[in-house]
Amino acid sequence: MEERTRAYLRGRFGDYYRRAEITPPPDANEREWGYIPWTSGPGTTMVRHKSLLDLGDIEGFLERERPRHVYFSAGRYDDPSAGSMSEKTWRSSDLVFDLDADHLPSVTLGEDSYAEMLAKCKDALLRLLDFLEDDFGFGDLTVAFSGGRGYHVHVRDPGVRDLEREARREVVDYVRGIGMEFDALIDEEAVGGDVGRKSPAHNEYLPTDGGWGRRIHERLLAEFEEIREMDEDAAIERLQEYDGVGEKKARAAWTIAQERFVEIERGNLSAHPVVKNFAERIAASVVEEDDAPIDEPVTTDTNRLIRLPGTLHGGSGLEVKRIDRDAVAEFDPLVDAVPETFVGHEITVEVTEGGLVELLGDSFTLSEGEHSVPEHVGVFLMARGRAEKGPE
Repeated sequence: MEERTRAYLRGRFGDYYRRAEITPPPDANEREWGYIPWTSGPGTTMVRHKSLLDLGDIEGFLERERPRHVYFSAGRYDDPSAGSMSEKTWRSSDLVFDLDADHLPSVTLGEDSYAEMLAKCKDALLRLLDFLEDDFGFGDLTVAFSGGRGYHVHVRDPGVRDLEREARREVVDYVRGIGMEFDALIDEEAVGGDVGRKSPAHNEYLPTDGGWGRRIHERLLAEFEEIREMDEDAAIERLQEYDGVGEKKARAAWTIAQERFVEIERGNLSAHPVVKNFAERIAASVVEEDDAPIDEPVTTDTNRLIRLPGTLHGGSGLEVKRIDRDAVAEFDPLVDAVPETFVGHEITVEVTEGGLVELLGDSFTLSEGEHSVPEHVGVFLMARGRAEKGPE
């Protein structure tokens, strides 16, 4: 990045911060703070081990320093400005989740556009929130667009703050479906009606009200609903697409769908051996498709630094945007996270890496060379290292 470009971005970031209203996290004075300035050179240098006392008030610091990136710690400490983690004396930590589009199995790097990557990442975010709210019952959640390639979720329920790394690893394993055993999900009900009693005569049920059992049951139910509506020959052909399912099992499954569908709705795996067989086969694909592919080290690290919502991402010029929970489904990062400060102006840039840019509902396909573009597009290109500031 040329000095002229760096100076322009730092100046415009300062203009943004003069207007921005930044809300610090709870217990801000107990957290470590860090930032990356607009320094020259090929790498980036993190300034960290700072307390809020060192920085002064957040808004004043941002206006004065105009940093490229801003972070605060998930952890709370007795002495957040101490130079080593042991000297800080850890008190507690938020439970933080990071979803990065670059790491999603569903994303094909080099083929998916930035917009497509972010859309797939939001799908993963909605799955993560389902785990956190429905499976764990967490209520104190802060959701934010990272400003770059994904989303962050901060959980601050009192019950999670004191969790050590191993306990946080168990949360990670659950939302990733790591080590999930199908048989461990099954409830047993004695034929007489008592649930949980070991009995020579019992039925096995998938839970239908929550957890991985609910997810598997929903997929099983959808499969049987579909084959229920098919004629017998078509259904048998479809069912034999499953590995290890021959004509006999397929015909039995179709018959169950016709005659005992209410048992499948109840999650009764004992309605016929073929029902449990299908549920086991479906379970593996449910874990693969419905897990939340979070960045595992972020969640297990009680000292992790995470981006401050309301600040700008120096690699995109987009806002690290806090999202109201009921607005997540409709949130569009390439519209809603574009700072108003950069809207309504034209600037000249020297594009060094051409290609597609999608922002504020518009698409721009730019070749290498000099272009006059909306400022928010120019800032995005410069921050991404795809352009230099052109002459005015």
